[in-house]
Amino acid sequence: MREGQAKKISKKVIFYVVLIVLAIIWIVPIFTLIATALKSKKDFMSGLSLFALPEKIAWDNFSNAITKGRLVTYMKNDLIVSFLKVPLGIFVGSLASFALTRLDIKHKVGWFIFFLIGMMLPMQTALVPINIIYSKLHLLNTYFGLFYVYVGFGLSYCILIMRGFMLGIPKDLDEAAYIDGCNKWQLFWRVILPVAKPAIATLFITDFLATWNEYLLASVIINDNKLKTVPVGIMTFVGEHGTDYGYLCAGVLVAVVPVMIVYLIFQRYFVEGMAGAVKS
Repeated sequence: MREGQAKKISKKVIFYVVLIVLAIIWIVPIFTLIATALKSKKDFMSGLSLFALPEKIAWDNFSNAITKGRLVTYMKNDLIVSFLKVPLGIFVGSLASFALTRLDIKHKVGWFIFFLIGMMLPMQTALVPINIIYSKLHLLNTYFGLFYVYVGFGLSYCILIMRGFMLGIPKDLDEAAYIDGCNKWQLFWRVILPVAKPAIATLFITDFLATWNEYLLASVIINDNKLKTVPVGIMTFVGEHGTDYGYLCAGVLVAVVPVMIVYLIFQRYFVEGMAGAVKS
């Protein structure tokens, strides 16, 4: 008994040590980001440690990021694109997943693999074709041009999650809905989607985060400063001959706020949605 208890205690100690180490690995970058955002240029020139807090907090970094850095404009653009792309992408992905799990169509597995191929294609391979096509269609420097490609590239992941979750929904619900007089659209809209709320919330968080932080496509499609999103806009904080890192980190902290709000709203569904998708 004593040997067994000793083994259990040692396993717990190792487990918690690993957790503490991982927590430190995650917390240190966040702390350094906050500490850097609170420092002025003078603090950097004085050789203040990266992990040390300044004696006088440089609140000007945040005000300059919002006003001089036009961060509000970049955040507004990113919010417009995100709130256009994320709901539309989830809706289209849900329709495809419903067809793959509920409708009597041929080659369901083949269609699913076809959709998954989109996750295997590097985004970089599409940059030149997208640029050429968008130039001819005059879609460069437009919100539509940006969120349209976002929907296309995000569709595979959406179908992967929604299909997995819908496979775990009992078919008895379908039969009960048909008995009550529902057609296929009503089954999808009134039965399947409400049950799939955890998966939808999970996708909303992950898709919003991916869209908010996307840089590559936005840097190619958007060149107008008035239409730039947050990742592209923050890159303008980097100077050609030098960078004010306090100013830059302050902008990053402000830009994180909308993502944190979205996560706090949908967090209670997040774990359940991912668990349902993986389990299925």
